[in-house]
Amino acid sequence: MSTALVKEVGDKKTATESTTSLNSDGVSPLGVPLEEKRFWFQRGKEFDHESIATQPSVFDDPKTAEQYQPRDDWENLHRFDPKARWTWAEEYALIRKIDWRITIWACVMFMALELDRANITQALTDNFLTDLNMTTNDYNLGNTVFKLSFLLAELPSQLVSKWMGPDRWIPSQLVLWSIVAGGQFWLSGRTSFLVTRALLGVLQGGFIPDVILYLSYFYKHHELSIRLGFFWTMMSVADIVSALLGAGLLHMRGVLDYAGWRWLFLLEALVTLIVGLFSFVLMPAGPCQTANWFRGKKGWFTAREETIIVNRVLREDPSKSDMHNRQPITPKLLWKCLKDYDLWPLYILGLVFQIPATPEQQYLTLSLRQMKFDTFTSNLLSIPWTAIHIFSMLALTFAAEIFGELTLISMVGQIWILPFLIYLNVADTANASRWVIWAVTTLLLGYPSAHPIQVGWNSRNSNTVRARTVSAACYNMFVQAGGIISSNIYRADDAPLYRRGNKQLLAILIMNIALYCLTKLYYVLRNRSRDRKWNAMTAEQKLEYLSTTTDEGNKRLDFRFEH
Repeated sequence: MSTALVKEVGDKKTATESTTSLNSDGVSPLGVPLEEKRFWFQRGKEFDHESIATQPSVFDDPKTAEQYQPRDDWENLHRFDPKARWTWAEEYALIRKIDWRITIWACVMFMALELDRANITQALTDNFLTDLNMTTNDYNLGNTVFKLSFLLAELPSQLVSKWMGPDRWIPSQLVLWSIVAGGQFWLSGRTSFLVTRALLGVLQGGFIPDVILYLSYFYKHHELSIRLGFFWTMMSVADIVSALLGAGLLHMRGVLDYAGWRWLFLLEALVTLIVGLFSFVLMPAGPCQTANWFRGKKGWFTAREETIIVNRVLREDPSKSDMHNRQPITPKLLWKCLKDYDLWPLYILGLVFQIPATPEQQYLTLSLRQMKFDTFTSNLLSIPWTAIHIFSMLALTFAAEIFGELTLISMVGQIWILPFLIYLNVADTANASRWVIWAVTTLLLGYPSAHPIQVGWNSRNSNTVRARTVSAACYNMFVQAGGIISSNIYRADDAPLYRRGNKQLLAILIMNIALYCLTKLYYVLRNRSRDRKWNAMTAEQKLEYLSTTTDEGNKRLDFRFEH
């Protein structure tokens, strides 16, 4: 959340002054406004870890604090304390603890998701299509059915999660889809393939925005973006693990007279089932609800740590207390979120930003087999691009937070892909060395994805739990819609060089660069418009606005969009 009030407070005080009238009551002064050293490499020897970390917020002025108070039924209300102060040493130690307890397991769950939705690419190298009497167009249709089902399930799943709580719904999803994934062992043809693809999409849809909303309970915005970078890194790690497992498990072809790809589906689904069962006891409902029989009677966090978690997050974004974690979204609230036009630029980016690289990724192992690489080599050659992608994506995510620039940094991935797509369009790929084609494709697929940045960006610009719940699902729905488009660009009548498809990808890429520039312009102009209105008010008028306004979320005049 970016509020004009907090910025005004931060601009007027120095490191040694209190930004709150509460100081006269004996409360310690606040920390240095807006000068947080976010990353370890930014903290030199002069950085004092024992200095106050508590940052200025709207809760420091009694006149504005009343307008942002948490609701009475908020689950963490008992730990809300505007007078609480803590040091950077306490905060950084606590963040590491949250990373260990919460984020690592979220990453494990995401790896389980990726194993079960991406192992189809390994199955392709083991005569999967031939065994089921299918063509590449059938494979495209299966990808389309999966992504369409995934897309349609996003919003309903998010609404169920908000009603049940993500700590109950996410583990249930894992267990249910692991059963379907294991059932692929008994695939018999095109129909059963399409049915299982649809069921997997329905059961996995919503998982990602569910986890993102869950993580937002524990982290500030910039911290969430970095954790999402590692979150999507685990998807790439899962792809590497899947390739290695595939290289081994596919050698089971002939065991009990079954194909290797059948064992691949069954055994990897068993891993997901185990992760799902453990998730029921390893996912607390929130920072103040960690105690249970498995996690200990006292829970994971002390009362002091719970106070720090709750207040540090609310000081940055008071909107995170406007709904409790078991409160369902009503149809009226749902419609209000869906028609929030200020988030549509991000939805449009979500639709198109991955398209230029997705067809090459989906067809990589199949293309390697067509270039006469054997099954084992094809799986191993699918690993290098994933390793490059891990480091490039993390570097891009850190860069966005270090430089405070979301739009232009996100656009870097599109510029990365451009020269490689141009090569695929102008080179004589029919006569080029298969190693050259592999190298170009590997470098193209190693592009720095802006996905973690854009998911966190969408969360920041939502500005209420209600909007964040729906917008996370909507954004991912557009991403899946982009996947549907991607799955139908490379067609059988364009094989094996896909010249028509590559021209389409290049055109979309150029369009994407223009869209990023237009998104930047849109948010700059929106903020300027609000600045004019807000700065024209007197201090008394601003307080009157905060007391009486019916504007909500990112429609408030004191909210500024991140870009």
